Amino acid sequence: MDLLMSLMLGVVYQADLLLMESRQVIGLIAAFLAAMLAAQLGWHGTDRLIGRRQRSED
Repeated sequence: MDLLMSLMLGVVYQADLLLMESRQVIGLIAAFLAAMLAAQLGWHGTDRLIGRRQRSED
């Protein structure tokens, strides 16, 4: 009975560790995607501002 209980506790502990590690990886991926989206939106915003200024000069 003690062996079964220790195996179950080991499985629960390993599952908890895997979840904690996956949260860090998911957070890192989300931060990278947010940075890429911000860079893309900033690039398009800059292009539009330059386009408006060039149109107003013409």
